Amino acid sequence: MSGETGLRERKKQRMYRTISETAISLFLERGFDRVSVADVAAAAEVSKPTLFRYFPAKEDLVLHRFADHEDEAARVVRDRAAGQSPLAALHQHFLAGLERRDPITGLNDVPGVLAFQRLLYGTPSLVARMFEYISRSEEALTTALSAIGGPEPDDLAAPDDVTPRLAAGQIIAVQRILGQDNWRRIEGGASADEVYPGAVAAADRAFAMLRTGLAPYAG
Repeated sequence: MSGETGLRERKKQRMYRTISETAISLFLERGFDRVSVADVAAAAEVSKPTLFRYFPAKEDLVLHRFADHEDEAARVVRDRAAGQSPLAALHQHFLAGLERRDPITGLNDVPGVLAFQRLLYGTPSLVARMFEYISRSEEALTTALSAIGGPEPDDLAAPDDVTPRLAAGQIIAVQRILGQDNWRRIEGGASADEVYPGAVAAADRAFAMLRTGLAPYAG
């Protein structure tokens, strides 16, 4: 039974990728507002009802690329090394992303990635929808931080404690701003290699600023 479940899940994920990549190709070619959901369904060879079962909104066809990143910060906190603080783990993870030119850090000059980012940041409805994804990232990170609480191991956050939510909001905002700043520099003509030293310095400075205000999670 588990094998059948795994097969169904793999088929489902392949369908997500197929429809999303088909849609993105059309949007890049013609523009987001000039492509209808019916156009995407026809190109992906699925019905509109089937498409909407996978993607409730047209914008989600693009933002599916961010789906794996939605709970990334929360996963980093949960899976951090023993004795490592949440903030140190997140800082290290972001620096590793810069080093490998992860598109989510904005430090990527591959033409296809830049075209996707222009589509994203240049389409108001996509920008608005992206903030819903960001809100879910904050919620997931809030939950992860709430399980840690204050500096004492058994000092779990109270259900009405706003501290974890404030911390999560600041961390996610820092990562978003760093990523957009890197992208803008590359969009302005610099290469990823040229931007890299400044991107690392900016990340170090940003996380240092977070440490002064997020002491319970900084170690």
